[in-house]
Amino acid sequence: MLKPRLSLWITRSYATRIAEKPPARFPDPLLNHSNAVVKTLKDENLTFIHRPPPTAPSPYSTTLAPASPLLKSPTPSNKHAPMPPLLRPSAYNAAPSRMSDKDIEQLRKLRLSNPEKYSRAKLAKLFKCTPNFVSKVAALPRPQRKDFARKMEAEHETVRGQWGEKKATFVAIKQKRREFW
Repeated sequence: MLKPRLSLWITRSYATRIAEKPPARFPDPLLNHSNAVVKTLKDENLTFIHRPPPTAPSPYSTTLAPASPLLKSPTPSNKHAPMPPLLRPSAYNAAPSRMSDKDIEQLRKLRLSNPEKYSRAKLAKLFKCTPNFVSKVAALPRPQRKDFARKMEAEHETVRGQWGEKKATFVAIKQKRREFW
């Protein structure tokens, strides 16, 4: 009969302690610097450490003539150099010239005299300005504006009456969707 070996069962096959790297002990860069001057005041328990700069200043790396191109001032732009294209098509149009006070008064008179004939778009073309400018400078009084809005809404309603069933359904669905936004 075979006897089991107890010695094989007792031996460990794993490490009891995980190997760790000992903590780094870096020398103090202030105290161990070769050019550092250390002064200790005994009464206040203070230590002053003076180190000279690591490199002497170079005439090529001062703020007056920096070596880095990022620190250099931008060069004056060449007017004949090609420029990138403008982002918006409206940027190609020249800004409208400033309108005189006399023209602004005439614009207001025309707008107030007959707002249906002299709409914002017509006056903008006539005076070479934007419709937004016309609405700011020559805004209609509130009652007149409401009457004008009612007339426009009545015109729109007649057009809507001519729509087919399919288009009317789609527009109604679109309005319902916008209510939930």
